[in-house]
Amino acid sequence: MESPYDFATGNTNPETFPTDALVAAAEAAIPDVARDLNIYPGKLGHPGLRSLMAEREQDREGVAVDPEHLVLTNGSMQAVTLVAEALCQPGDRVVMEQSNYPGTINAYRALGIEMVGVPLDGHGMRIDALAETMKRLHDEGSPPKFIYTLATYQNPTGAMMPRSRRLELLEVAHDYDAIVVEDNCYGDVHFEGDKPPAFYALDDSPQQIYVCSLSKIFAPGVRLGYLYARPPMLDRLLARRHDAGPNTLSAAIMTRYLGGQLWAHCDRANAALKDKRDAMLSALEAHLGNSCSWSHPVGGLFIWVRLPENIDLDALEAAAAQQDVYFARGANFQLGNESVPYLRLAFGFPAVKDITEGIRRLGESVDQVTA
Repeated sequence: MESPYDFATGNTNPETFPTDALVAAAEAAIPDVARDLNIYPGKLGHPGLRSLMAEREQDREGVAVDPEHLVLTNGSMQAVTLVAEALCQPGDRVVMEQSNYPGTINAYRALGIEMVGVPLDGHGMRIDALAETMKRLHDEGSPPKFIYTLATYQNPTGAMMPRSRRLELLEVAHDYDAIVVEDNCYGDVHFEGDKPPAFYALDDSPQQIYVCSLSKIFAPGVRLGYLYARPPMLDRLLARRHDAGPNTLSAAIMTRYLGGQLWAHCDRANAALKDKRDAMLSALEAHLGNSCSWSHPVGGLFIWVRLPENIDLDALEAAAAQQDVYFARGANFQLGNESVPYLRLAFGFPAVKDITEGIRRLGESVDQVTA
């Protein structure tokens, strides 16, 4: 049985899942799409959802987005992997944040890509360190194939890169003629403040590749994401796609459900997630405020917790498991799996009362192993 105090995985909120509305959307969509289900969807995917996601991007970014340049994928991780397969050979280098999403780390490792980490601060990838890294790699005669960044609600740290730093990153990329791959899967899980622009909205060159998802604003089980790239980059990426296209049924149902109410859906879901974030922040202050520090994310699904420097993480993991509490160790997010005194807590799936109780138990576990 799943623990109510499982903070390890970035699942979405079952309490706001629109079951009845989704059933109605499926009932309406299936007759419309029945013939299309007998046809392979092709490299771009369902045109209705592509148009809706292009509208999503245009609404948020204020720039025109051509649906014919938007490619549906089986979750955003397929897009992340497809880009790497299209642009890299084994032994090639990619520059990315030193702390990063394990799915991307594992995919790149499996492809034989050398991942070169850039340190972060509270505003995301440090541009001074990026510039130094790019210079070093070029001087070594092995420039990276691209810069990969989770600039918005960075996973695991929750950091938000401001517009000014995004412009600085683009300047470095231009200096070295580098491709930028932005993974914005959390971008619309937004609680407060402004949303800085996507890189493609700041630079209209084909060197910008953008990845997004429905997994975080709706549910990971629908397995729908997309990438956006302008020609000729788009053609280069599509040449690597051989899976006959994404799920037509899922795309058709999501088009029916989200059509005309995408932002209303996000507002409802985000209000509940903000309550959960606030509950976790309050519980952390109450039960770990004397020993730990943590991020205060303005969006996304995670809080990044710094533990006492010399804590025994194996002992903490065991003590927490005894209390039925689970978290993601900081080492999971390091490019080389280095041990670091951090853990990541996900607040999307557990109920508020379970967040409060689970963090209390986590606090007891930290006290136990640091006494």
